[in-house]
Amino acid sequence: MRSDVIHTLLVANRGEIACRIFRTCRDLGITTVAVYSDADADALHVREADLAVRLPGAAPADTYLRGDLVVAAARAAGADAVHPGYGFLSENAAFAAAVQDAGLVWVGPPVKAIELMASKTRAKELMAGAGVPLLAPVDPATAGPDDLPLLLKAAAGGGGRGMRIVSELDALPRELLAAAAEAASAFGDGEVFAEPYVERGRHVEVQVMADAHDTVWALSTRDCSLQRRHQKVIEEAPAPGLDEALRTRLHEAAVAAARAVGYRGAGTVEFLVSAEGRPYFLEMNTRLQVEHPVTEAVFGLDLVALQLRVAEGEPLPSPEPPQPSGHAVEARLYAEDPARDWQPQTGALLTLEVPEGPGLRLDTGYTGGDTIGVHYDPMIAKVIAHAPTRTEAVRLLARALERARIHGPVTNRDLLVRSLRHLDFAAARLDTGFYDRHLADLTAPGAGDPATAALAATLAEAVRGAEAVRPTRPGGPAPARFGAWRNVPSQPQRKRYRSEPDGTEHEVAYRTPRTGTPEPYEIPGTRVMAATPDRVTLEVDGLTRHFAITTHADRVHVDAADASYTFTALPRFTDPATHTAPGSLLAPMPGTVVRLAEGLAAGVTVQAGQPLIWLEAMKMEHRILAPASGTLTALHAAPGHQVEVGALLAVVQEDPAATPVPVPVPEETA
Repeated sequence: MRSDVIHTLLVANRGEIACRIFRTCRDLGITTVAVYSDADADALHVREADLAVRLPGAAPADTYLRGDLVVAAARAAGADAVHPGYGFLSENAAFAAAVQDAGLVWVGPPVKAIELMASKTRAKELMAGAGVPLLAPVDPATAGPDDLPLLLKAAAGGGGRGMRIVSELDALPRELLAAAAEAASAFGDGEVFAEPYVERGRHVEVQVMADAHDTVWALSTRDCSLQRRHQKVIEEAPAPGLDEALRTRLHEAAVAAARAVGYRGAGTVEFLVSAEGRPYFLEMNTRLQVEHPVTEAVFGLDLVALQLRVAEGEPLPSPEPPQPSGHAVEARLYAEDPARDWQPQTGALLTLEVPEGPGLRLDTGYTGGDTIGVHYDPMIAKVIAHAPTRTEAVRLLARALERARIHGPVTNRDLLVRSLRHLDFAAARLDTGFYDRHLADLTAPGAGDPATAALAATLAEAVRGAEAVRPTRPGGPAPARFGAWRNVPSQPQRKRYRSEPDGTEHEVAYRTPRTGTPEPYEIPGTRVMAATPDRVTLEVDGLTRHFAITTHADRVHVDAADASYTFTALPRFTDPATHTAPGSLLAPMPGTVVRLAEGLAAGVTVQAGQPLIWLEAMKMEHRILAPASGTLTALHAAPGHQVEVGALLAVVQEDPAATPVPVPVPEETA
C-alpha cells in the first residue's frame, strides 16, 4: 500500500472551512480529526468530526496558531495528513515544514512556494521576472504629490490588516508608523511597502490547481470587488464584463505565477484591474480561498478532493480543466452591523435556516443554538447560488437570503440583499469602492413595514397568553380565525416594541373580545385571517400576508415573505436606572482595550469625533470616538483590559468651547 495514501486527516482550522473539508472527507471515506480551543468545545466542526483534540486556551495565539500543538494533536489522533484550511497557519511555511518533518502528508503547496509568496515585496520581484504585470513600487521617502494616492500594505499581511490609503503627503509618515505597528502586531513582521492606489479598481482573481506532473489549471476568474475594510463580502465566477483578451492574459499570468514557484495544489493569483482594463498582480494566496465554492459550482469540481488527490501524488484528472457552465455568486453572512462601522456582534445564534433548493448551497460552521464568540472572525456562513446566467444566480441568491430565518446577533443579511439588487451590481459596475459610495443608502431604513410586523408579534403574544389560561381541548388549541371586523366590548391593551438595531419604537393597540381572540384596535384596512402563537396571517389593504413569529426571552423575531424584523418588548414604563450619564463612552462589543490616544487621561480636553480608545474584537480593531467636545472627566479603560459590551470606558463632559490637546492617532484598522 502506498505510504502517501490519506486515511485520517486532521484539519488545522475551525468553523465553516473545517466543516466543509470534513464533508469531502466523508465522501471519500477518510477519517476526520478536529482541533478545538476551549471556546470551541461544542462548536459544529467538533461535533461533525470523527475525532477531536483539545488545544488548551481560547485566544488564537494560544490555540489555532500553535503549530507545535497542532502537530502533536495529529500524532495523538493517529492522523497521517494535515489540511490547514484558510487563515491561521495555512500560509505558514514553518508549520508546513513541521507537518512534513513529523512524517505527515501536507495538503498544501511546497514549503518553498509558501516562502516565496509569503512576502508581498519578494513575491512582486519574483513575478516581475516571470513577466506577470505589476504596479511599480513607490519609495515612501521620495514620494511626491504626483504619486498620490498611495496604498500602504503589510509585506507579510492579508485580510486588510496593516493596509492604509494615503491621500495627503503630510499624513504619510504617521500612516507608515501606524501600518508598521499594526503589521507587527498582526503578523510579527512590521515591513510595509507602498504602491499607487488604483481608484475604481476591480479585484479579480484566478483559481489555479497544479499537480506534481507538470499540469497547471487556470480555473477561470472570480470578481471579489465588493469589500469592506479590504475584506471580501460578495464574490462571483466568472468575473463579469471582461473581454476575452483580458481573460486570456489573466489566465496566462496566473499559470506563469504558479510555474515560477513550482506550485502544487490549490492556490489563487489575485489581480487589481484598473478602470481602463489593465491588470496588476497583487499577491498569490498559497491556500484554498474562502470563495472557492463559486469556482466549484461553475466547473462542477470539488477543489478539496483535488487537493487531497494532488497531496497523495496523483495527477489531475486531465491536462485541461473541464468546461465551465453558468454563473455562481457567493455572499458572506457576517454577525456585524454595517450601519455602525461594521461592528462585529456576539451572542447566541438562536436560529439559522437558509432555504434549500436547486442551485443553492450553504457552507457554515454554525447551527441554531450555537454561540458566536469574541475570539474569531464573525462570519456565520457563506450562501452560494449557481444558475445558467448571472442575472438568475443573483436573483436566486438575493431571494434565498431574504427568505432565510436568522435570529440572534445583528447580521449583514439586509445589506447583502440590497447589494445584490443594487443597480450598479446588476449592471456589473463593480469596483472596490462600491461600499464607500453606497453604504449610507444600503443601510438606510428600508421600505419594509415594521409596524404591521409589530402588530403580528402582538397578536401572536396575545394568543399565547390566552391559550395559557384557556382549558386545552383534545387535539390541542385551534388557531383563531376571523372573517370580518366585529364590535369589541373590552378596553384596548397596548404593547410597545423597539426595532433592532435601529431603535425605532412601535406601539400596538389591540383588544380581546369575549371570544378570547385578540383583534387590532383602530388600524383601518387590516383584517386578521388567522392567528396562533407562532404564525399570524393578516389581510392588509386587500393583500394577504403571512408572518412567522419566534420569541426568545424579550426578543421577538418576525419573518415575512419580503423582510425579517427583530423587536425587543418594552415595559410600559421606562426604568430611570437604565439611563447613563451624558457623555458616557460605552463598549459597543466585548473585547480587549489595545491602546489609548497618546496623553489621554482624566482632565484633558478632547474634540467631538476624536478617536480616544481602540478595542480589538473578532480580528478587528474598532475606534471609540469622543461623543462631544469637552473635558474627559473619567477614564476607566487601560491597555490589556477585557471589557464586556456596555462597559463604561470613559466620560466626556461637554464644553463646545474647549480647545483640544493635539493627539497623534492612527486610523482604524482596515
